[in-house]
Amino acid sequence: MTKFNRTIPYNNLPPLPPKKDLETTKVLRKTIDASRALAQLNGMLTNLPNPTLFLDTIHLQEAKASSEIENIITTNDDLYKTIVADKKFDNPATKEVISYKEALWDGLRDIEKRPFITTNLCVDIVQSIKKNTASIRTTPGTALKNAKGDTIYTPPTGEDTIREKLANLETFINGEDTIDPLIKMALMHYQFEAIHPFSDGNGRTGRILLLLYLKIENLLDTPAIYLSEYIIKNKADYYVKLRNVTENEDWEAWVVYMLEMIEFTANKGLKRLKDVTTLMKIMADEVKATIPKVYSKELIEILFRLPYTKRQFLIDAGLGTPKTVGNYLMELEHAGFLTSEKVGKEKLYLNHRLMAVLEKN
Repeated sequence: MTKFNRTIPYNNLPPLPPKKDLETTKVLRKTIDASRALAQLNGMLTNLPNPTLFLDTIHLQEAKASSEIENIITTNDDLYKTIVADKKFDNPATKEVISYKEALWDGLRDIEKRPFITTNLCVDIVQSIKKNTASIRTTPGTALKNAKGDTIYTPPTGEDTIREKLANLETFINGEDTIDPLIKMALMHYQFEAIHPFSDGNGRTGRILLLLYLKIENLLDTPAIYLSEYIIKNKADYYVKLRNVTENEDWEAWVVYMLEMIEFTANKGLKRLKDVTTLMKIMADEVKATIPKVYSKELIEILFRLPYTKRQFLIDAGLGTPKTVGNYLMELEHAGFLTSEKVGKEKLYLNHRLMAVLEKN
């Protein structure tokens, strides 16, 4: 085997699947743990009265974390305010995070119609993230460098070569085989990142594909999970293990890392979901006891869809006239359930207890 050279385009990136035994004891044990954790999360989501209720919040958290990996930093507060407020915010990082969230929603809509991961889907996702007409890289000279400026990896070059490698990846992902879907997901993610088909947005596109794949494989009916948080916490490890596949064919450590990510994230998602649903029940009981004329199941759901809400959301839900719902929100604030803030010309109301749960590590 020729020694891998980081400075030469990796045009001989091998096609999938690898010619190695992937189902080692270590990998199979981790697969069982990750599958169990995902199944528990899926079970809880399926049993929620309204499984889509928390989706906006979860997808925004995923978008925030995924963008953070690319050093695009915003705060939860800025993010949720921007989503809810009419006033337009100029924070470029917040805009990028919202674009990611929209790209994820677009991808979910696409796979509802056609449950396959294709090159065209990848291009649609990156265009949605970048808000431009980006497509497959055509210019040579792409190289990934570390903080010191040393080249650590040079992806394949030439549009035809890149498209050929994506076509193989597409066949592998959508084809029939006996590989466990979670192991397959780890292989797919490595290959996409190694092909590095775009000039920018590869990491974020690759992470959206993970969520779409879980949905396509029926491992999560509702992709209410954010995997990027784990990568942020184990970022150095993520890149080391990617490189070790390329340079040393160390697939086992990479697959185990990805399975640990699924297990950790599913368990954390399950706990957070339990915390939010418990808080929602407590708050519903408290509102009903304190200000019964304000209480309705629909109102509580609006207060938990996103941490911030506003009068228009209640009007749109048919909860009353502008004056009536304005009074509801003022009473909720007076009773300590919400805190208000003027943003532009409108007033936003923060469910501070929900925000506290979302910000817990």
